[in-house]
Amino acid sequence: MKPTAILLLHCPDSQGIITEVTRFITDNNGNIVYLDQYVDRQDGMFFMRIEWELDGFIIPREKLKDYIQTLYAVRYDMTFNLYFNDVKPRMAIFVSKMSHCLYDLLARYKAGEWNVEIPCIVSNHEDLRYVAEQFGIPYYVWSIKKDHSNKAEVEQAEMELLKKEKVTFIVLARYMQIISEKLISAYPHHIINIHHSFLPAFIGAKPYHQAWERGVKIVGATSHYVTMELDAGPIIEQDVVRISHKDTPESLVLKGRDLEKIVLSRAVTKHIERKILTYNNKTIIFS
Repeated sequence: MKPTAILLLHCPDSQGIITEVTRFITDNNGNIVYLDQYVDRQDGMFFMRIEWELDGFIIPREKLKDYIQTLYAVRYDMTFNLYFNDVKPRMAIFVSKMSHCLYDLLARYKAGEWNVEIPCIVSNHEDLRYVAEQFGIPYYVWSIKKDHSNKAEVEQAEMELLKKEKVTFIVLARYMQIISEKLISAYPHHIINIHHSFLPAFIGAKPYHQAWERGVKIVGATSHYVTMELDAGPIIEQDVVRISHKDTPESLVLKGRDLEKIVLSRAVTKHIERKILTYNNKTIIFS
């Protein structure tokens, strides 16, 4: 795999942005291997993802961000992020007692599907330690009291671990605790949750039971970035499965678990591949 740079940007739409950025890359001996862009005509905003090979590129990677900031960010009122494909993201997984999403994430990781490192798994229960041990990943447990009197202390310990392990994003694989503002602020749009319903329908606990009681004909799963508003962050991925009157709450749960694994893995893939831009509590997903 050749080293590449990945530039994600958004700014007010104006003429010549694509030309300017592509010329900058080609003039410095860069070979563009990916380009996708989108214009939100309602808000007048421009979004782009561009990736180019670094072999032979004239500007050193450690100076590249400064060049982009100086040449384009101020001029176009541009917000941007720069990544390199040979710098692996470091993903922490938070779990509680349900194993299906955790198994799926770890299996994909071990199969080499993702260019990522998993330095730790964090939980509020001992139940899934055996899963972590099967995959050789350190497992940390901080139990939270029923009255939540130690929650601030627990999250401080978790944040110290995340900092020590240089974690760049977090995946909540059916982690049944509400994330605090402090942790969300430390990882803005870098905490991915899986919710077991097709949001915004059936928010909160036991959505499959809610769906069964309502008699719906499809159930879904939603993966989104975590924000301070519960289950209301920018949506990354969704999917649905058809159901019938013959289904029970228990069969809906089984169907839903398969869907949760797929939807969460798709969201994680898009995040790892740097194909997501967030804007106004929505996501732009590049192909």
